[in-house]
Amino acid sequence: MKHFNFKKALSAACLAAAFATAPATTAFAASNDAATQSSSTQANQSSQSSSTDQTTKAAEATKKAAEKAKKAAKAAKKEAEKLAKQQAAAKKAAKKAKKTTKKAAKKTVKKAVKKTTKKSAKKSTKKTSKKTAIKTAKAAVKADANSQAADDKQKQDQNQSQDQQAQDAQAKAKEEAAKKAAEAKKKAAAKKRAAAKKRAAAKRKAAAKKRAAAKKRAKLSAAERAAKYWIAMRESSGSYTARNGNCYGRYQLLTAYLHGDYSKKNQEKTADWYAHSRYGSWVNAKRFWLAHNWY
Repeated sequence: MKHFNFKKALSAACLAAAFATAPATTAFAASNDAATQSSSTQANQSSQSSSTDQTTKAAEATKKAAEKAKKAAKAAKKEAEKLAKQQAAAKKAAKKAKKTTKKAAKKTVKKAVKKTTKKSAKKSTKKTSKKTAIKTAKAAVKADANSQAADDKQKQDQNQSQDQQAQDAQAKAKEEAAKKAAEAKKKAAAKKRAAAKKRAAAKRKAAAKKRAAAKKRAKLSAAERAAKYWIAMRESSGSYTARNGNCYGRYQLLTAYLHGDYSKKNQEKTADWYAHSRYGSWVNAKRFWLAHNWY
């Protein structure tokens, strides 16, 4: 009869139980690993989704900030165009608009960065979004500044061109006015010379006529001298100081004819002029006197 070995039987039973429970343990471990892996995957997906949303929001905020900066730059540009009526005012307005644009852009960038920073959940995303926002905003500000500078330069060139055209037109108008004034002055001088020449000719003609009359009177014939003497005797008895109302002198001429000169010479000259201009000769004057008792 063989003896029963209790230790061996116990070892065999334990081994059998181990083989029996091994699949269930393996299955439970596998189930736990799958659940852990699924949870990790979901966590990673949630983290990635959150990071993507935050990046999208940061990009949208940056885009809005850039649009605001662009709108501010456009508003500054319109304000500069309104004020750019003169070159000096345009320069000042452009500088002021540029400063205003820069300040507005800086404020917008700061606000966008702060907003993006607050919304970022993680440090890495926060730093990345901040840097991206700063770079985007700086690029937008730089682009707007360059655009503003180009517009200012173009407007300045246009103003300079307009000023040059205005100066050229003013100089041309001034030159034409000076030319017209010179021509008018020349015409006036020519007209004045012609008038002076005409007056001189008339004066010479009158002087020649006067000399001819004096010469003619100086060459009175005996009949003329006799008729002249006869009238003088009848009018004043030959007196150079005789007066009868408005008549005066040897030939009783109107005082208006003598013009205040009652000298003998002027009386003789004026009497000759009167007789010849009115009657043509002293003989004819005597005939008229005989018919009317005055001449």
